[in-house]
Amino acid sequence: MKTKIVVLGAAGRMGKTLIRLLLEETVPGLELHGAVDLWDAPDLGKDAGLMAGAGEAGVKLLNNLEAVGKTADVIVDFSSHFGTAGNAPRIAEWGTAWVVGTTGLNEEELAAIHAAAEKSPVVLSGNMSLGINLLCNLVEAGARALKGKGYDIEVVERHHNQKKDAPSGTALMLGRAAAEGYGWNLKEVQLDGRTGLPGERPQEEIGFHAVRGGDIVGDHTVMLAGMGELLELSHRATSRDVFAIGALQAAAWVAGKPASLYSMKDVLGL
Repeated sequence: MKTKIVVLGAAGRMGKTLIRLLLEETVPGLELHGAVDLWDAPDLGKDAGLMAGAGEAGVKLLNNLEAVGKTADVIVDFSSHFGTAGNAPRIAEWGTAWVVGTTGLNEEELAAIHAAAEKSPVVLSGNMSLGINLLCNLVEAGARALKGKGYDIEVVERHHNQKKDAPSGTALMLGRAAAEGYGWNLKEVQLDGRTGLPGERPQEEIGFHAVRGGDIVGDHTVMLAGMGELLELSHRATSRDVFAIGALQAAAWVAGKPASLYSMKDVLGL
């Protein structure tokens, strides 16, 4: 018996990648059960596999999550911050497992996901790749080792010109890991870019810098700058597949788990 997957945000870049990889059975034991996007998606009513350039799937692109979400084992969500938060109450009502890769979520929207995790098993992560989640561990360990030794932390991220949120969810994950290593609250020390005359850099600050251009899949670098040396910890994604494969691995892992909020570290055993 295969695990039934619904892709939410199916008409987007990540959605199409997920559908293609599901049809290719990249992660064994999963099957495409439904594909859902907004009412104005251009391919609404068309075969989801053909939309994704992967051959006929026998599943049409719908704009009604309820039609397939209730009977799914897992909903894999790369939609939008408002769509993700808006669907949280009914996903919780259904008790369907939920993998959330949507980024750009504000505090209120995150609270809606946390509330859903009281009734449904939820995997929430700003990045689903093994490499990035391992990098978070390395950044936290590095920051902890350098705590109190005068090293400044900056996070630089580069993405394609269609990305809507900044800093990226992955950059925030990395910044949070660095802050935890230093024993700081990220919200209290985060600075997004600099302009004008900001003055000397304070000691307790983590700067974020977002570059947008072309078709960059995702590059992230955490800089730990000391006097006389610079340590850089970096990750470069060369294919969107790595994120989709991670999300599908999360879907296979979370199916049947008890209601709770999980991370990719749980999925990957990190």
